[in-house]
This record gives sequence, C-alpha cells and structure tokens, in this order.
Amino acid sequence: MQQAYALVTGASSGIGVEIARNLAARGYPIILVARRKERLEELKAALIAAHKVDVVILDHDLAQPGAAQSLYDKVRAQNLPVAILVNNAGVGMAGKFLEMDMARIEKMFALNMTALTHLTQLFGREMVALGHGYILQVASAAAFLPTPYVSAYAATKSYVLAFSEALRFELLGTGVSVTSLYPGITTTEFNEHAEAKTPGAMALSILSAKQVADIAVRAMFKRKRAIVPGIINKLNAFFSAVLHRGLVIFAAGTMMKKANEP
Repeated sequence: MQQAYALVTGASSGIGVEIARNLAARGYPIILVARRKERLEELKAALIAAHKVDVVILDHDLAQPGAAQSLYDKVRAQNLPVAILVNNAGVGMAGKFLEMDMARIEKMFALNMTALTHLTQLFGREMVALGHGYILQVASAAAFLPTPYVSAYAATKSYVLAFSEALRFELLGTGVSVTSLYPGITTTEFNEHAEAKTPGAMALSILSAKQVADIAVRAMFKRKRAIVPGIINKLNAFFSAVLHRGLVIFAAGTMMKKANEP
C-alpha cells in the first residue's frame, strides 16, 4: 500500500519549511506547495538528501480564483494519497486600513480564508473516507481579538479559529482531527512582507520558525484542539480572554500604533 503524503502549503519559507523538515524527518513523503518554485526545488533537494523521502513540488498560487480545486486536481492526477494537510500559506497586511489597497486585501482574504477552507473540505473528505488523517491550520495569536493596524489580517485569522475549532467537533469519531496553531511573532519573512513592525514589549515573545514548527507538529500528532507556542504568547492569549475586551484592544492598539507609525 502506498504511503500517504503530508501536504504543506506555504512551504517556501518560515514555518512551512520547518514543518516540512520535521515531517520528512519522521519519514513522511512530502508535497510542497508555494509560488516560488526555485525555493521549493532547494527544499526538495535538502529533504531528499537528509531523509531519503519522496518529495513532490507543486508551484501554485493559492490566492487565485479556483486555486484550491486546481491544486487538489493536480494531487489526484498524480495519485498521491494525503493523510496530513498543513494549511500554512498566508499573508498579512499592516498599517491603517483606510489607506490599504483593496485588491491586496481581497487576495489576502482569498489566501487566508477561501483557499484554506476549500482545501480543508477537499482533502478532509478523503481523510474521512479513509478513517484517518490530520489537519493542521496555521492561524495566529491575532485571532484572539481585534488588533488595530492589522485589522483585516487579524479578522482572517479569527475566521480560521472559528471555522477550524467548530469543524474539529464535526469530525469527532471520524479518525480525522483538526489542530489549530496560534503562533505569536516568529522569525520568518512574514513581517517583512506584511510591512509590520514588532512592538518593543513583544520582543521577548519571539520564537524561531523551527521552535514553532516543532511545537505544532507534536500537538498535531497528539490531536490537540489548539496550541499557542511560547509562555508569553500563552499568557497573552489568556489575558485576551479574561480581561475587558475594550481594554485589551486599547492596549494592543497603543503598542501597534507606536510601532507602525513614524
């Protein structure tokens, strides 16, 4: 019987790269998905050299209309069974919402929400039919409350939280689990592309992409509902839930304003 693959989106950098490395080290064949083919080729060569696993690369822009279905069709055409789906691909935007370009916002919505949702449905159906599988959804610590200066981005991650944790309940007893990852600020290219600056008070919470990936994969295989990497990030999530919502938003907004305005 053919060994099932782990499919990782956003696999050209950051957390996606490290999750792929972690899973390959565990012996899983990998399907790498991202736009930057040259990055995927480099990672493929490294994974094969280090772990002797099969690696398939699919350069694919998941922000395009119909992208999830197109990717699924490519995987099916190659007859690659998928037992692990890691929805890591995502993009952020920082700054004043009214000054943002709407076309970029719509692409962010398509990638962070639409593609994630559709891939979850397509591959989730297959996993349920087989009676086994893992889905890892990469959200963000920003999912826990409205966050000024990343307002639209934070809203997309709040969607991932609500959708994924509700779906987890629907899948109880199927052999398929959904684990949601809520990383804080991580040393990846993400902030650079989002043009976001880190508030000084959050500097101590920063983890490496490898730290986050290792924590996430362990939680996924334990079939945990959710994981917030790092003690400081866990405390932030806790206080976001128990303190007055307006107070937390004011505090977060004040820090973000100071960090992102000249």
